[in-house]
Amino acid sequence: MKEFYINCDGTRLHAKLDRPDDTVKGPLCILIHGFTGHMEEEHIIAAQKAMNEAGVSVLRAEMYGHGKSDGRFIDHTLYKWVTNALAVIAYARGLDFVTELYVCGHSQGGLLTMLMGGMCADVLKGILPLSPAWMIPENARAGIVLGNSFDPEHIPEKLASESWEISGDYIRVAQTIHVEDAISRFKGKVLIVHGDEDPVVPYSYAEKAAELYKDAKVIPIHGADHCFVGHLEELADSIKVFFNTVSE
Repeated sequence: MKEFYINCDGTRLHAKLDRPDDTVKGPLCILIHGFTGHMEEEHIIAAQKAMNEAGVSVLRAEMYGHGKSDGRFIDHTLYKWVTNALAVIAYARGLDFVTELYVCGHSQGGLLTMLMGGMCADVLKGILPLSPAWMIPENARAGIVLGNSFDPEHIPEKLASESWEISGDYIRVAQTIHVEDAISRFKGKVLIVHGDEDPVVPYSYAEKAAELYKDAKVIPIHGADHCFVGHLEELADSIKVFFNTVSE
């Protein structure tokens, strides 16, 4: 494992690179956490290990305001995350051992993965949104962020729950994003893994996304919540099957 920082216009993004074999070239997957998350969460580690076991190198990266990366959580927006992800993709493309590039993200990181698919459709062979929270922009336009309501035409300066606080800019940015545009641009392989008892992002969003993509498969994890607690082995198996199949 190699630990380092990736520069994004002066913002340091904490990263770790895990390779199954340092001596050979092969595919690499960028792995991104979700809202309030970080790279050491159990479901992120489970995904990383599954990819390594499938012969895929993994570049975990923490986005602005999360984990050990620069920035305050309250100041993060999806635009900042998009800029971060583009910097991480550029870094990965510069690695001499990488033959194919993928992006995988959980929750808000899954939304980011879908956006990257559209922006980098010519670069990415496949994407793996895990419990993708791609309803965030739609809900922001309707006046809802993670169950918290507000007037969508009069954005509050801040919005808070017991465990997090975001600025009005987070909402303003989210309202401008239309994920369907990114979906329509990506023609590569898509694997969506989603718990059918997810209380944060309804499973129906996974089914809807799969219908919109050209080449997508949904793996429902029966009884699993948003972070696949108690179902990490099933999550890992789904990821390994995807990479074993896509490489054939």
